[in-house]
Amino acid sequence: MEPQQLDQNEQNPSEYRVLELFSGIGGMHYAIRRSGKPFRVVAAMEINPVANTIYNHNFGPGAAKNSNILSLTPERIDQLGANVILMSPPCQPFTRNGHFKDVEDRRADPFVHLCDLLDKIPQVRFVLLENVKGFERSQACEQYKARLTAAGFFFREFILSPHDYGVPNTRHRYYCVAKRTPFEGPTQEIIVKPHNKHVKSLKSISEIVEPDDGDHLSRYLLKPDLLRKRLAIMDICTPDSRNSMCFTKAYTHYAEGTGSVYSPLAREEFDRIYAQIGLAEDAEEQDRLRASLKVRYFTPKEVARLMSFPEGFGFPKGTTDKQCYRVLGNSINVLVVSSLFDEME
Repeated sequence: MEPQQLDQNEQNPSEYRVLELFSGIGGMHYAIRRSGKPFRVVAAMEINPVANTIYNHNFGPGAAKNSNILSLTPERIDQLGANVILMSPPCQPFTRNGHFKDVEDRRADPFVHLCDLLDKIPQVRFVLLENVKGFERSQACEQYKARLTAAGFFFREFILSPHDYGVPNTRHRYYCVAKRTPFEGPTQEIIVKPHNKHVKSLKSISEIVEPDDGDHLSRYLLKPDLLRKRLAIMDICTPDSRNSMCFTKAYTHYAEGTGSVYSPLAREEFDRIYAQIGLAEDAEEQDRLRASLKVRYFTPKEVARLMSFPEGFGFPKGTTDKQCYRVLGNSINVLVVSSLFDEME
């Protein structure tokens, strides 16, 4: 689908003038582009300088500004002419690692500030919010929905995963779509399945991995010491796998619960060799067998594909793998979010 972003001087009364908040590496931007809606991003605001550098690498110099959302005012939103707000606030206040501090967490302050603006921006007609699963049970979510209603919005909630769309990755996230006009059908229950028109045949992992040219992928191989200590607890994908774990910003830093790893061997061959490790007579033979599994991390490019970023998306020269994994772990699934723009109609 051809991008539908309009030139800065082009006028279209039906266009969506997007204010992209907590813009990260541009997942929301790519999502509305994928939806085919006529749009213009009037401002993208983010405080992470690495994310802004990546955003500007893909969308042009100055496309994202290093801006504190606490400074955003109704007057500024009006000056921008924004009629759509897309946002993915920090999820840490609503997670176990963030100690579930909810609205008491200072990282939630920008979101609370936005809640206070909702009844002061009548020109905004559509708001899309993404956050971690569990946000729907938070004080922040209850406050947000109450403020939406008071401001004259109708809203619909979703918990969706790209796996339901045919992507071999599980990443359940909460979404809230709000607009000025009522939705068709019931809105009280949280929707947990995408519309059939967005459901595709489930891909295999082999369709997203990079070609094995030896040199490029060898640096992602797991070290012998890590294989000894953590191989048994890792989620290992093979080419025929139809799913992978949710990738977090701590991928490669922690071995458990941060994302899957990959072996290019067929599952049957992998299982055969893995069974031999426990039968090997000495540690040296065990190490040789583990190494023959060729287990490696997914590359940043592969993680981006699992999160449905387009092939043209890339990282500027000098971005480290650690930085790539961190910003990807904080980002969204482009395909899932693009489907939610159906609700604009």
